[in-house]
Amino acid sequence: MLILTRKLNEEIVINSNIRVKIISIADNQVKIGIEAPSNVEILRGELYEKAKESAIEASKLSSEKTTDFTKFKVNKLSKVKNEQ
Repeated sequence: MLILTRKLNEEIVINSNIRVKIISIADNQVKIGIEAPSNVEILRGELYEKAKESAIEASKLSSEKTTDFTKFKVNKLSKVKNEQ
């Protein structure tokens, strides 16, 4: 982990296209502004963890055995031949 000290209105540049700027410092809070391309997903840490857990749970559910619906498939060609 890289640890940097920044003052008010100073910024950090990541990969030349992401800027993280210190907007304000008050009490026990630091407000930051982030400029990044629209294709860069930015999430708060706790929301990222929640999304990750949801994705893992969904993956587990989708890998469970599903009903085999092929036995319910109607063979239309044989049905048409029987009607003739």
